[in-house]
Amino acid sequence: MFKPLSLYVGLRYTAAKRRNHFISFISLTSMIGLMLGVAVLIIVLSVMNGFDRELKQRILGMVPHAVIEGDGPLDDWQEVDRIVETNPHVKAAAPFIQAQGMIAKGGNVRGILLNGILPDQERTVSIIEDHMVEGSLDDLKSGEFGIIIGRIAANSLGLELGDRITVVLPEASLTPAGVLPRLKRFTVKGIFSVGAELDGNYTLVHMDDASKLMRTNGKAQGVRLLVDDLFAAPKVAREAAQMLKGRYYISDWTRTHGNLFQAIRMEKTMIGLLLMFIVAVAAFNIVSTLVMVVTDKTADIAILRTMGATPGRILRIFIVQGAVIGLVGTVVGTTLGILGALNVSAAIAWLEQVTGHHFLSADVYFISYLPSQLQWEDVAIISGAGLAMSLLATIYPAWRASRIDPAEALRYE
Repeated sequence: MFKPLSLYVGLRYTAAKRRNHFISFISLTSMIGLMLGVAVLIIVLSVMNGFDRELKQRILGMVPHAVIEGDGPLDDWQEVDRIVETNPHVKAAAPFIQAQGMIAKGGNVRGILLNGILPDQERTVSIIEDHMVEGSLDDLKSGEFGIIIGRIAANSLGLELGDRITVVLPEASLTPAGVLPRLKRFTVKGIFSVGAELDGNYTLVHMDDASKLMRTNGKAQGVRLLVDDLFAAPKVAREAAQMLKGRYYISDWTRTHGNLFQAIRMEKTMIGLLLMFIVAVAAFNIVSTLVMVVTDKTADIAILRTMGATPGRILRIFIVQGAVIGLVGTVVGTTLGILGALNVSAAIAWLEQVTGHHFLSADVYFISYLPSQLQWEDVAIISGAGLAMSLLATIYPAWRASRIDPAEALRYE
């Protein structure tokens, strides 16, 4: 009358009230543990995805996606710029001059990476304009020797807009007074804040001023590229360089900042595996639940066997029961995880407002809020793993139930 019988009986066993309340308690805790494990795993991975996105947008929005340089300073950087921008994967290109040096004020010294840029073209390949705390790129004017520095460098040297600092390059110049380092006084024209590392050592000056300081006679050191796909940057850089006549050298972000993102990816993988063990523990609690159910239902199993139920049918009955527990826990956990991942940023912001305590201080971290990015691929993997482990956990108790001997089970009934 009821088909399939295994599904009907399995669902009845799952929903029925038990004489032994401890079994019901263990069944409930298994379901809740699986639910919480899946939800926490989705939320944590979404937060890590958010940090990964912020790093890509901020750090890789500042540093070049790819760079093309010649054997020496580029006489015709305008032509190089024009040619590489014809590549469909190159969104924009801009010239630059780059050098390592130091900035000094009042006896305090800090190492920097000096970048000579053209403000109008730099804003097409960089997000610096969106993260200016004070000043603007337009304040860098040729001949005024202005400089834009990061907030960490400004704080460490006590700098404000309009302050004068000394830029020192490690190249020595021969003068009547002897060999002296090359240095020049600059005026602070702007302060930016984008990331902990870049805020401490990244500086911008007008390319004409950098050319005078480094004596390149108005020539650019190279051209930086903004590409449409970060992970295709090495290939796009090679294709762009092949469009040029002569010998050119290429570099891309995977060589300069690749280790950072590999570390983030490894950290996400390791945390995901550790949290997956929580899901595994919750899923395998189903084993103890079903073992106790089998013990409690031994007489029922024996009666079903005497009525003609095959061992395979008994096996499927308890697989259905364990699968229902796993399915409910996984579905509810996935739903809570999705809702949590979509609202965790707002929830933490509200908690900070209520308590008056900032969990991510802008003075320490490169962002002052908790980012979250839900990826459906992660949700599918976590949900699938939870269901698979739940089904795996049902095999032994169900097999044990199918091996019960009816005569032995009913001997003392």
